[in-house]
Amino acid sequence: MTTSKSIAILPGDGIGPEVIAQAVRVIDCLNEKHAANLTYEEAPFGGAGYDLHGSPLPEVTLDLAKRSDAILLGAIGGPKWEAVERSLRPERGLLGIRSALGLFSNLRPAILYPELADASTLKPEVVSGLDIMIVRELTGGIYFGQPRGIEPTDQGERRGYNTMHYSESEISRIADSAYKIAMQRDKRLCSVDKANVLETSELWREIVIEVGKDYPDVELSHMYIDNACMQLIRAPKQFDVIVTGNIFGDILSDAASMLTGSIGMLPSASLDENGKGMYEPVHGSAPDIAGKNIANPIATILSLAMMLRSSLDRADLATKVEAAVRKVLQNGLRTADIAGPNDKPASTAEMGDAILAALE
Repeated sequence: MTTSKSIAILPGDGIGPEVIAQAVRVIDCLNEKHAANLTYEEAPFGGAGYDLHGSPLPEVTLDLAKRSDAILLGAIGGPKWEAVERSLRPERGLLGIRSALGLFSNLRPAILYPELADASTLKPEVVSGLDIMIVRELTGGIYFGQPRGIEPTDQGERRGYNTMHYSESEISRIADSAYKIAMQRDKRLCSVDKANVLETSELWREIVIEVGKDYPDVELSHMYIDNACMQLIRAPKQFDVIVTGNIFGDILSDAASMLTGSIGMLPSASLDENGKGMYEPVHGSAPDIAGKNIANPIATILSLAMMLRSSLDRADLATKVEAAVRKVLQNGLRTADIAGPNDKPASTAEMGDAILAALE
């Protein structure tokens, strides 16, 4: 029997619990049909954590995350908590858990399944065969920099400010992570920055070049963030692996998600130095469709597959899950976000049913 592995399940808010429920069904199926020996335990997080414990990252949730082998997150946030004090909003819980667990390397693949080429807003010949990995630094940069705040000025108006900074060690470890991933792929790495304007980016570029000396087989290129955004839409298949800072990676990965037809298709992983990670769909909590049973659970199920491969040492099970998703798409089943004009959209549960049937 394989060694038991533990998963912290954080359903979160909005459509989070709905898509997580389908991923949990997959875990149950893997245990029953494929002797996966996976255990899991749920805890509140984000808005749900605030409602139950007065914090978006309750101590009980952080404790569970620390003692588990991996974490599966649904989504967090929504209008319900917009009036809450900023430090207690759901998004602060997400930043908090990333920082507390040292989840500095965010992997966001953008893969276009051939069956969904028509779902993209770009021409099929532009996106067909798309397979990009965006490596985003996740615990530094302007999202975490201090000082930050909003304050009055002597002129009687308010001033908002944030601080963007990166240390050599922060840059070198994310660069090393990206080079290692490039070595496993097509050996091409594009570093995205704004070195023509930002001193932070000047240092970023210098360190990425320096780390690259340890990876002579990887072809390194550089691109400014504005040009990278344009190139990602103009000719996305020119990229293999992209490495960039926190805010630029946030922008690029969301843009890349739409190349694939729907943000509901894309998983992500946030890893620490030892490969432990938190896995979540790229999409948000989508409160406008929460409770309607129409959300696409595929990104969450593929996030589970990433977890199986990267943190739980079960690449065999990851391949089975990915093959099941592919089979369902080949059979023509579509949720509303990827449905064509002549398709009858499947519900969240129906998509889960189909994936389970293919898995079994």
